[in-house]
Amino acid sequence: MNFSETFIRATRSWQTTVLHSRLKHFSFCVFLCFFAAVLLSDAKAQETKRIRVAVLDFGETQTGQRATEKIFSLLSQEKSFVLVDRDLSRAAAHGVGYKGSLNLSVEEARDIGAAIDSDFFITGDAQTIRRSSSSGNYFESYASVFIVSTRTGRLVMWERPVAKANTAVEAEKILLNSIMSCTEKILQAQKTEREERIISVGKNLSVIEELPEEGTPQADGFRPPQPYRRIRPAYTQEAANAEVEATVDALVDLDEKGEVVKVEIVRWAGFGLDDSTMKTIKQSHFRPATRDGKPFPIRVLLRYNFRRPPKN
Repeated sequence: MNFSETFIRATRSWQTTVLHSRLKHFSFCVFLCFFAAVLLSDAKAQETKRIRVAVLDFGETQTGQRATEKIFSLLSQEKSFVLVDRDLSRAAAHGVGYKGSLNLSVEEARDIGAAIDSDFFITGDAQTIRRSSSSGNYFESYASVFIVSTRTGRLVMWERPVAKANTAVEAEKILLNSIMSCTEKILQAQKTEREERIISVGKNLSVIEELPEEGTPQADGFRPPQPYRRIRPAYTQEAANAEVEATVDALVDLDEKGEVVKVEIVRWAGFGLDDSTMKTIKQSHFRPATRDGKPFPIRVLLRYNFRRPPKN
């Protein structure tokens, strides 16, 4: 074998070695890319499973701002949650007309949740005010905390911790220390909604007629249901303590005998007024709706306006 042949073989061997090396390097790069894609996909899936929660402002007072920060801080420690940026959630809520009301319809609540892109949002009001009593002056700090499901628009939970002290600083400090994490309430609400969806799948939901509009063919020969006795829901002590004025709307399904078969709150107020309304409606009895003298089931909207009773 001469020098030329030896050189050619050596060159081919070197080229083969380099090619194999490059192929191994390319394969390793492909593996790394695939592994990274799997990790990113898994991380995204894990984030998708986490609950998106938004905390809206608790008013413009300093107590309200600090209460908002306290709740946001407590929830940020929960690994099951993804907290929506406060500035973004505030701007999104304002964009759909939300101005801090604690008396929302389920449709309004769902619109706010859709704008914020969250599963739940927390809103409320917090203040520190000066009070007078027969024993002297004192300061009272309170926080009305509302947790709302954006899928259903329901009020999941409300609470109103109150603290009293001789100074505003001390009262606010006691209040902020009493504010607890809303984690368990949110997790329980998500579980309940999931169970409701499972139960509703495949369920034969009956179609029930709603009150017809005047002048329509459905209104011909129609007589609406009438209560045998009008019962007024109680204005609760919790509402009195908070000096609440609100409206509660309820969709009520009545059967062909005029008996209540289902009640759904579609505008909530908290402070025990929703429960008071449901209790009153379930105790009510109606003359059935009729068309041409024949009774039939119907869905009606009942509205109750709550106003502060006059002070003695």
